[in-house]
Amino acid sequence: MKKIVITLAFALSVMHVNAQTETKAANNFNKWSIEFGGGVNKPQKPFSDNYFTSTPSPWVGDFGVRYMLNNKFGLKADFGYNSFTNKSNALDFDSKYYRVDLQAVANFGRIMNFETWTNTLGLLGHAGFGYAQLRNDNFKGADEMVNFIAGVTGQIKLSNRVALTGDFSTIFNASQNRTFDGAYLSNNRGFSGLIFNGTVGLNVYLGKNTKHADWTVISENVDLSAYDNKIAELENQIKNIPSKQVIVEKPVTNTVVNDKDVVKDMINDKYYSVYFDFNKSTPDQNSVAAIDVILSYLRKNPNATIDLVGHADQVGSDAYNDKLANIRATNVKSILEKAGISSSRLNVISEGADTSIQKDSEEARRLARRVTFKVK
Repeated sequence: MKKIVITLAFALSVMHVNAQTETKAANNFNKWSIEFGGGVNKPQKPFSDNYFTSTPSPWVGDFGVRYMLNNKFGLKADFGYNSFTNKSNALDFDSKYYRVDLQAVANFGRIMNFETWTNTLGLLGHAGFGYAQLRNDNFKGADEMVNFIAGVTGQIKLSNRVALTGDFSTIFNASQNRTFDGAYLSNNRGFSGLIFNGTVGLNVYLGKNTKHADWTVISENVDLSAYDNKIAELENQIKNIPSKQVIVEKPVTNTVVNDKDVVKDMINDKYYSVYFDFNKSTPDQNSVAAIDVILSYLRKNPNATIDLVGHADQVGSDAYNDKLANIRATNVKSILEKAGISSSRLNVISEGADTSIQKDSEEARRLARRVTFKVK
């Protein structure tokens, strides 16, 4: 009896430690990154008569440093350079535009739960204010102005350290006194200047952790108090079991009745489940303890049979989830068979997507991706 009690207590402690470890790990992500890109631009206004650029017009350069406050919001400082030159059939000019901006960043990929359908595509939004200068040989010094910039940045994750980016930004200039060609004094104090920029570049992630905030999913708003209370209740029951038990011997079995009832109830109440990563059919490494308990129970109870019930989260079609749930249960069955359990004692059932668990939380979806057991 003591051996079984120790086994149950150990399994419960492993589950608790794993849950704490996963929660802590979800918050360990890199926050710093550098980003750079180059591309084309289209200055829209103001221009003097007979001055204009190609559509689009080279060149744009951009370099920035970003810090994420969490996996959804952050700040970045960036420096930008634009070259404005005339189209072949326009009057000649060559202007340079420099800017420095401080911007807020929103990770739309996490806000919009992109992880439910992709782990490689991302989307950032950014907006902020800064200082800019326009320089041209047609006037001395620099035309100084305030700018407002806003844009979106698409991402393709190449690795945990690098992402390919494509950005489209709009810049509004306030107090722009010169036209972009530099030939005319506009003296306009409002947001009269307008530039469109398009760039392709890279995000390079810095830090000692594996993932950056851009690609980190943090579990939120999952109430596990009911599970915690039940586990605490079971732990108290185990502690109150007397150290000496009366063993009831029967001619057909040598199983301890009290042991069997405790373990069977815990199995059927789904406190030993095998979990899977998103869209995977191989059990994750944290499920070893649960498989060991099931295997130990079946070996000690040779007349027992068990249903292996496969589940999936609600991402994907019903047909696909039903198939995935079946494969998950079948794979767990194979593990038990290889450990010496007869296939006649193992019955695979697929229940497809578990609609009782909320769909919009990653932690809830993780709990849905599982195989549960029912002892007969």
